[in-house]
Amino acid sequence: MPAGPGDSISIGPVKLDLNCDLGEGEPIARTAALMRSITSANVACGGHAGNSDTMEQCVRLAKKDRVRLGAHPGPRSRGDFGRGAVAITPDEFEMLLVHQVSALEKIARMHGIRLHHVKLHGALYHASDADPELARRYFKLMKRWWPGCVIYALAGGPVAEQGRKAGVGIWPEVFADRGYRDDGTLVPRDEPGAVLHSGVEVARRVRLLLGSGELEANSGRRLVLMARTMCVHSDTSDAVALARRIRRVIED
Repeated sequence: MPAGPGDSISIGPVKLDLNCDLGEGEPIARTAALMRSITSANVACGGHAGNSDTMEQCVRLAKKDRVRLGAHPGPRSRGDFGRGAVAITPDEFEMLLVHQVSALEKIARMHGIRLHHVKLHGALYHASDADPELARRYFKLMKRWWPGCVIYALAGGPVAEQGRKAGVGIWPEVFADRGYRDDGTLVPRDEPGAVLHSGVEVARRVRLLLGSGELEANSGRRLVLMARTMCVHSDTSDAVALARRIRRVIED
């Protein structure tokens, strides 16, 4: 039976949620297919991608498939899909989150579904780990405006490590389809090995994580990353097949 909004898939020593960034311009058929395999959806809410129609489509699908709903705010830079370098002040960061997360929250409320989490997109995701002031503002915003929501943040990164101390719910995140460097950060997308496409390789990564709480970097070094959630990107080639395969491994 599929996991419900308050559930996670439990295997061995680890409970693992499978999330995906959606409403980012992918065909609606792909959105629907991915929703059937994942347990959490991170919905673009008008920054790097998305509009009111795509948000509502994702909300409807998440409700139908009993998938946790999360906001996926990003920089307003659609030309580089919100993945280029970003310079943003804490005040600008605050207004960006208030506008985008509140927009999705309002649509979700209309359909009787609550936000479960917030996951920053692309450059914002990495900026919050790199800039302590942004991280502090992030925690403050979550506690003030969305106290019932958790943050999906890079496992082993500053936001994941400091969020709990700040009294914010944190689900440490790893990536099924992204290459890792030895320090636990992601291989930049413009470098070789940044994106994994092999279903066999991804399945092996998931089994290792579930069995030992470790993840293998591109060099072969094993990183200890006790994750709570794993992401597969909707724009990775064969994303639907990858998501299905990951879900089967998790449930095996």
